[in-house]
Amino acid sequence: MVQFKLASLNIKGLRNFWLLLVVVFCPLPLLAQQEAPSLPLLFDSRERLAKPDLTALVRLRFLTSIDFPPFNFTDQNGKLAGFNVDLAREICNELEVADKCQIQALPFGDLNTALAASQGDAVIAGMAVSDDLRARFAFSRPYLMLPARFVRNLKAGIRGENAAALADHPVGVVKATAHEAMLSAYFPKVKPVTFDSKDALLAALKDGKVDAAFADSLQLSFWVSSQASQKCCALFDGPYMSEQFLGEGMTIMLRQKDDVLTAAIDHALAALSRSGRLQEIYLRYFPYGLY
Repeated sequence: MVQFKLASLNIKGLRNFWLLLVVVFCPLPLLAQQEAPSLPLLFDSRERLAKPDLTALVRLRFLTSIDFPPFNFTDQNGKLAGFNVDLAREICNELEVADKCQIQALPFGDLNTALAASQGDAVIAGMAVSDDLRARFAFSRPYLMLPARFVRNLKAGIRGENAAALADHPVGVVKATAHEAMLSAYFPKVKPVTFDSKDALLAALKDGKVDAAFADSLQLSFWVSSQASQKCCALFDGPYMSEQFLGEGMTIMLRQKDDVLTAAIDHALAALSRSGRLQEIYLRYFPYGLY
């Protein structure tokens, strides 16, 4: 079982990275000065998914983990928090089963076993969809994509406003990651420079040792707006989606036999997307936008 991969940033590193950014800057002043970033719609606005009858539902138990911030983690008071946790609660509200809704955290490695054993009804924890999991479980429609982005050093002599301008420029990427493979496949004219870690990559970018970097939008969007970047850099072109390299997106995993519940969750996700409530949750955790 694999958690949704974010470049080369491991879970511990991602947690520390997220918590550091929360401490060192507050997003509200910037949001007051610029248009709020929008979440791409993954549901056709004209599509109407039927709402199944859930009156026979005894309870709806969401399973998550606590090691995937800002999606699911424990806050300073020890309570479950995060994008996925808030989304689960909104799904329950939309389906009018809030009084039957429970959210429980387990070690990530135990989630699929617990779901198969009916110790929960749905897993919302950044589970990466794979052929093996599809053979054993059902999945909701995607509710969020994590794209790849370029970030450029503002002092670099890049002429142009899109990725074509990076031809023959040194572009950093963390080695042995999906982003390295994606950079090679999609942008063969850049000069890739590989680094062992995210920290080494961003340090080289800030110091001008590479003109740009290619990684996941989550870490880059927060980094360029934080004090750590010292205003050296800016997001450049994109975002870039790729199911081949980055997966199908973030979904909710359910038991195959629970087709009614799967349809109900798809209905709720579509309704939340149309009503703007999914956008509200997105802005709560990604005030600078991923796209």
